[in-house]
Amino acid sequence: MASSIRKNFLTLFLAGLLAGALPSLAVGQNCGCAADLCCSQYGYCGTGNDYCGAGCQEGPCFAPPSTNDVSVADIVTDAFFNGIANQAGSGCAGKGFYTRAVFLEALNSYSQFGRVGSIDDSKREIAAFFAHATHETGHFCYIEEIDGPSKDYCDESNTQYPCAPNKGYYGRGPLQLSWNYNYGPAGRSIGFDGLNNPEIVATDSLVSFKAALWFWMNRVHTIITSGQGFGETIRAINGRLECDGANPDTVNARVAYYTDYCSQLGVSPGDNLRC
Repeated sequence: MASSIRKNFLTLFLAGLLAGALPSLAVGQNCGCAADLCCSQYGYCGTGNDYCGAGCQEGPCFAPPSTNDVSVADIVTDAFFNGIANQAGSGCAGKGFYTRAVFLEALNSYSQFGRVGSIDDSKREIAAFFAHATHETGHFCYIEEIDGPSKDYCDESNTQYPCAPNKGYYGRGPLQLSWNYNYGPAGRSIGFDGLNNPEIVATDSLVSFKAALWFWMNRVHTIITSGQGFGETIRAINGRLECDGANPDTVNARVAYYTDYCSQLGVSPGDNLRC
């Protein structure tokens, strides 16, 4: 009995030491952080780039980089956009749903997209976004993930964005937004109820493009603009299912789209194409 008490005391003592030694690490998924801590994109409190960088929700978040004078509309021309969308069959749900005009309207809410770094950096980011959108939607054919309703995309451990009863958080939109922990913050940022009305991402084309751009800007943008290469954008989007040899065919398909679009835009694709 005495030995057990001593062991429990030692455990609590060591836990107290660790907690005191690591004051700036994550303390929970619901934020409510101290004034000097950032709330990360995943809902944890802390400092540094992982907490105060891309996707930072509140606190002393890092300021975004300055934008260049690139016009995304001049790069994503009718010919470029329709060259992708016109490859979808006439019976595709995405016909008339995904349009260049709606994409550009959605872009008004994301001024950093395609406008950080050099002109070549801008073109590479645009090529990367449309490469992934092409792969995820089959040239803008699909609005919803095939067999999506049969799949479970509810992370019950996420207490900040709990799943609503009888709602499915499967892939929808240009980048096939998935999981409750993406629908929740995307909805809060854009202005829809992501947990109780995830279906709107598949019924409102403007929300659909905004949801894709929200995901991109919070999960992928800094990867491509910091020069880590297209391969790391694959890892950010679908890493464990495709990267490190998990599915080389889908990786190669994404790379093929990316290099094709880079060629169309007159820019080198850069290094580190695969993950």
